[in-house]
Order: sequence, then C-alpha cells, then structure tokens
Amino acid sequence: MKAENQNFFEKVYAVVRKIPYGRVSSYGAIAGYLGARRSARMVGWAMNACNGREDVPAHRVVNRKGVLTGKFHFEGTNLMQQLLENEGVEVRENQVVNFSNLFWDPSVELGEKFAEEQ
Repeated sequence: MKAENQNFFEKVYAVVRKIPYGRVSSYGAIAGYLGARRSARMVGWAMNACNGREDVPAHRVVNRKGVLTGKFHFEGTNLMQQLLENEGVEVRENQVVNFSNLFWDPSVELGEKFAEEQ
C-alpha cells in the first residue's frame, strides 16, 4: 500500500473511532470531512483494510442511504448487522431504520478542530 493511502486510512480510522455507540456515519461524510469529497470509495477501502482491528468500529460506517454495503467484509454475512443491533440500531433488509436520526456527521459533530489535528 502506498504511504499516502496508509496515511489517509489512518485519518479515516481516527474519525471512525469518534462515531458514538448506537450511531452511524457514511463513507461520503467521512471523506468530505477529511477534505476528500470524491473519495467515499477510498473510505470503503480503508474500512475493508481494517479487518480484524477491534479499535475501529467499522460496522458503524454505511452508505449514504444507510445500507450495510460493507457487510460482506465482516465474518459471516450478518455480523455487521448484529454488531449494530447490539448497539440498539434497528436494521431491516440490510438498511438502518431511522437512518437520518442516527446519522452522525463528522463535519457537524467534530468541526474543523479535529480535522486540523489530523
């Protein structure tokens, strides 16, 4: 992996660690917060690359509609859903119920200060 990708991935992980228990964020929101508005896919790659890292709650990152698009990167096909449900997040047909109420936007929640620290 290129050094710049690795550095970007670590920035992604730092943001994902801030997502509160029982809340979710999206690939695009995280990319936008990091100043990479068109790099939602790279955030997805970062989530896939963090497989096995228990310090990164990757299950809290979904697509812009609340769909569990990353579920296939977890052991078993339902682990992502189970982890979310353990936090009180209701999932129906691979989509977060009440997504707009549970959505955590790093640009709003963290502001610019956290981004500058990265």
